[in-house]
This record gives sequence, C-alpha cells and structure tokens, in this order.
Amino acid sequence: MPVTLEVRDFIATVTLNRPEAMNAIDPESAAQLHEAWREISVRKDVRVGILTGAGERAFCTGADLKKTMPPAESFAELHFGSQAGLPPVSTLQTPKPMIAAINGFALGGGLEMAMLCDIRIAASTAMFGLPEVCIGSIPAGGGTQRIVRAVGQSDAMLLLLTGERIDAQEALRIGLISRVVPPPDLAAAARSIAQRIASNAPLAVVTAKRLAQVGRELPLTAGLELEQQSFGNLRDSADRIEGRRAFAEKRLPSFQGR
Repeated sequence: MPVTLEVRDFIATVTLNRPEAMNAIDPESAAQLHEAWREISVRKDVRVGILTGAGERAFCTGADLKKTMPPAESFAELHFGSQAGLPPVSTLQTPKPMIAAINGFALGGGLEMAMLCDIRIAASTAMFGLPEVCIGSIPAGGGTQRIVRAVGQSDAMLLLLTGERIDAQEALRIGLISRVVPPPDLAAAARSIAQRIASNAPLAVVTAKRLAQVGRELPLTAGLELEQQSFGNLRDSADRIEGRRAFAEKRLPSFQGR
C-alpha cells in the first residue's frame, strides 16, 4: 500500500510508503491519505498522529509527475462542479495533533504535507524546498499560504521566489521545524513527543489546537473571548476534575476524553 496506518498506545503512525518514488504522492496515495486522516479524526483509540516517509532518502517529494498529468476536465468543472471528485491533499484536516517526522527530502508538495502538521521535527539529513516556480508553477497545495504563517515574511519569500533548498539547520533557524535529530533517532524522537501529548487530557489537547488555529485569524479580543468560552466548556469535564484530583493526590491522571 502506498500509505500505511498503524495505531499503538493512542498514537497513529501514517507512513508514505513509496520509497522507490521518493514517496511522491500519486492518486492512490492521495485517496489513502484522506482515509488515514478520517480514521485519525474519528477513532477514540487515537489521540495524536505522526506522519513520516518510508526509507532514508525522502519524506515526500510532492506530486508524482508521471501519474498526475493535467486532467481532461476544466479547472472550473473540477473545482466548482457537483462531481468535483477527491478533494486535494491540501484540505486534509483533523482535530487531533499531527507530528511530521521528516526523514529526508521534503520538497514541493512534500513540504506542504509537512506544513499540514502541527509540529515538525527532522533528521539532520533532511532538505526542504518549494521549487515550483522553477518549473513554471506555484506551490498550490497550501504552500503560498502556510509558509508565510510558519516562518517570517522574508524567509518565506526567499523560499517561494527562488525555489532554493535549505538544510535542516537552516529550517530550524527560521522556525520551519522545532527540532533536528540524528537520522537513527528520528522515529523515537517523534514518538516521544507523541507519547507526551497522548498522556494529556484529550479534550483539552483538541481544544488547545483548535483555539490556536482559529485564534490566529481573529483579532486578539475575539480570540480571548473564544478562549474563555472554550475554558467554560471544559471547566466541569470529567478529565479536568480527574487532573485536579491526580495533582492533589500526587499521582498520574487517568484521562478518558470525557
């Protein structure tokens, strides 16, 4: 299968599994990614997800150009028509936190896939780039919009307009990723972060993610009001009461997502 999903200890690991094609995304991969995101969203035994690539060379190098030639239908027919078909990968959404474990090249749509995730860590051998302008296109899988939200304006424009690649240390410097680790340690590092998230109260984690995502698009006063309303919704939850009791009793809490 071009995409695999494994669930263990409340952690779902999604692996782009086409190492022979640098984990490029073909139509079958795209369909399976949508299904993986749906499963992560609805399964109660999943609290956090990890996205990574198979092999050591590539996380994902974007669309498989050999299998994604322009369709016969017009853009308007596909984008606005009632038979629009499978949504683009750029629309993948889940309320659960997602961690990108970037094990190699993350180029074009691959970097866009990484930017879909909430936390990004990388192997020291990873490379990043949005090379679409070099071949007469643009990073239209969310790249032009997410990169300016992920890093500073000047660094974002440098990546967008030159198409040049940067290494993991430069990606760390500009804030595109949070951590750089030796390649053999990447999977364990990603899982360690995931385990820490999975041990927290599920409703609180989902709420915090939603507030951070929605709030950045709102004026501060509106964001603060939304935060207070969300706090009120959580105030009497069973998990919040369990968290306070566990703290008082000096034990680990047992959260149930209620």
